Amino acid sequence: MSASLAVCEIDDGLKDKLRKFRFRKETSNAAMLVKIDMKRHLVILEEEYEDISLDELREELPERQPRFIVYSYKYLHSDGRISYPLCFIFCSPVGCKPEQQMMYAGSKNQMVQSGELTKVFETRNKDELSEEWLKEQLAFR
Repeated sequence: MSASLAVCEIDDGLKDKLRKFRFRKETSNAAMLVKIDMKRHLVILEEEYEDISLDELREELPERQPRFIVYSYKYLHSDGRISYPLCFIFCSPVGCKPEQQMMYAGSKNQMVQSGELTKVFETRNKDELSEEWLKEQLAFR
């Protein structure tokens, strides 16, 4: 039952942006930083980034607040093929307020379903976010 419970609604504008982001034609890494408006109980777009590495994106994350990251990553396979996995990363740093953690955790599944995202990862330490970390996560998917 809890998997289908929607804690927060997803902003319609964000749903449209997710759809467009999913089918983007650019070949660079790109990200959408998504947050929850705690007063309105609404999942909204905070910022969009083009040609950004996870190391650069890590610097944009708040210290003690959770965020959802939708990341289009240019992945070079060992056989030379290139793919562009669309990754969903739930970053919930240690030290977040419990009510924030609950709202994000309770909205995660709806966000994943709405964006039709299949590569879903979580971290409790934003310092983990690096290209090496993401490659490790993707290697088993």
